[in-house]
Amino acid sequence: MIRCEIRGENIEVTDAIRTHIEDKVSKLERYFNDALNTHAHVNIKTYNNKKGKVEITIPMKNLTLRAEESHDDLYAAVDLIVDKLERQIRKHKTKINRKFREKNPEIEMFRAIENERAEEEEQNDEGIEIVRTKEFTLKPMDSEEAVLQMNMLGHDFFVFNDRYTEGTSIVYRRRDGKYAVIETS
Repeated sequence: MIRCEIRGENIEVTDAIRTHIEDKVSKLERYFNDALNTHAHVNIKTYNNKKGKVEITIPMKNLTLRAEESHDDLYAAVDLIVDKLERQIRKHKTKINRKFREKNPEIEMFRAIENERAEEEEQNDEGIEIVRTKEFTLKPMDSEEAVLQMNMLGHDFFVFNDRYTEGTSIVYRRRDGKYAVIETS
């Protein structure tokens, strides 16, 4: 859950405003695998001309989302900001996917391997028999990039050469939804 830290300048933050902001910001959680430790900093200001300004900043590990909107109606401003933040998230994910596809044309090879493996497992329920071996080149990357690639491929694990240790490593998704790394020596 994204936790909202709401601060008001020249305005009292009522329960209705707080609830509206929390409901709208919580809709952004669907874009993230791990939104547990994410905080949204919300700043509400009002001016003498009765116009309000809402700012929302969501700092994350590799990305900081930020949007602001001035409007006569604070509720409408929050709605507009959440739309802006969603566009920023989609744009960022598209950019990451594009870079990943440009750097890694072998993705289609990985998908083909997984499809073949799934078909072979369905046909071969009687015992352990290795009927095919695949070979591919491991690219140097860090564990975060490996997790991104694993998620984009829809896999539960990903094998890669660790950029820092220069050894072969495996990232995988645990049952609790978190990620872990296995490093070889």
